[in-house]
Amino acid sequence: MKHRFRLVGGTLAGVLTVAGLTVLAPWQSQATPPGEKSVTVTMFERQYADVASACTDRLGPAGYGYVEVSPASEHIQGDQWWTSYQPVSYRIAGRLGDRDAFAGMVEACHAAGVQVIADAVINHMSSGSGTGTGGTAYTKYTYPGYFQDADFHTCRTDINDYGNRDNVQNCELVGLADLDTGSDAVRGTIAAYLDDLRSLGVDGFRIDAAKHMAADDIAAVKGKMSDPGFWVTEVIQGGGEAVQPDEYTGIGDVDEFRYGSHLKSAFQSGDIAQLQSVADGKLGSASARTFVDNWDTERNGSTLTYKDGAAYTLANVFMLASPYGSPNVYSGYEWSDKDAGPPSGADGWTDTHAEQAVTGLVGFRNEVGAAELTDWWDNGSSAIAFGRGDKGFVALNNSDGELARTFTTSLPGGTYCNVAAASPDNCDGNTVTVGYDGQIETTLPARGALALHTGAQAG
Repeated sequence: MKHRFRLVGGTLAGVLTVAGLTVLAPWQSQATPPGEKSVTVTMFERQYADVASACTDRLGPAGYGYVEVSPASEHIQGDQWWTSYQPVSYRIAGRLGDRDAFAGMVEACHAAGVQVIADAVINHMSSGSGTGTGGTAYTKYTYPGYFQDADFHTCRTDINDYGNRDNVQNCELVGLADLDTGSDAVRGTIAAYLDDLRSLGVDGFRIDAAKHMAADDIAAVKGKMSDPGFWVTEVIQGGGEAVQPDEYTGIGDVDEFRYGSHLKSAFQSGDIAQLQSVADGKLGSASARTFVDNWDTERNGSTLTYKDGAAYTLANVFMLASPYGSPNVYSGYEWSDKDAGPPSGADGWTDTHAEQAVTGLVGFRNEVGAAELTDWWDNGSSAIAFGRGDKGFVALNNSDGELARTFTTSLPGGTYCNVAAASPDNCDGNTVTVGYDGQIETTLPARGALALHTGAQAG
């Protein structure tokens, strides 16, 4: 979540690049918020009260900088996960909790040092009629107190040509009523909703289905806000399509979908050596939000998922250790039915955010900061290793057998905890000695990882 900014008449003003034009935005901009914690975790479909507890008990202590939560808006009724993405009003009255629960979550997360990103569904409303989760009666194109028929695009058919910009951005995504975000009135209503979330302490937004809105329209909504915070947009890249992710980098970070697909290809093919060039052909590092998977990609098969076991864990280790992009750890729930909604109790969640290999690498990333990638090594296929300057070193073995090797690092000599396997507070049996020449003699288990950093020296 990075923005360029400069002083204009004594005021900090954002500089946007939209549709090839550089314009001075009227809102105050934030660069990446203060601190060294750059990792986001998406707590998909978690109750807001449960996210509050997670911030206190897990996310804050692990060093996560941000938590992204599922949409805070009243939505259509139903058990499926996607009902959260069909809003019927901008009241906080969904299945994840009410306004008080949401406000309490933000307060608890902030107290734990974790900032909050709200998933904002502003491209569309519902695909039908009924009564919402908060009791609001609605029909498609009529949402009392918010939008009427004239507030929606006149194309009332489904998107069917991704090579046609007008079709992608003005027609309906799977039958959902498509808001006319070119309308000043519509922009104002959306901006008021986002401002309200900001008033509750939300630090930034993930803009759902951003690809289906013109970048100029999204920038205009942001421009109507008094203090918009930081933004990341969902723009799925498609070869030969009319709308591309780099159009949205002036608004904020952009979800880099090609990254997750690249990781799947590398880990499933057995050739993780190709990850040395993981940034090639993608958004610039300063604009890219990276992820191994999300709720859409785990269901459409385009990325690894929790069902891939050790390969999935190793992919998360790589993402957190690599300097490319701003990483987003996805923590969802187990499913067999792709439409299934979240568990109703404590069981059934993947809890990826709490696994040692993940939390250990969150601490690793916080420690190494912007240190450059150094000391790359690979065996041409299933094993890689690299350093982050003199701050950290990581090795991954994606094969079915052990890997015994002497690695060269730039780390200072000493004894380190392998944070991919154990917490520095309890590292017995998981220490590694780095010689004063920077070398490590070690054996990596099959599908195993080694991660050392200067903030976790064992003695």
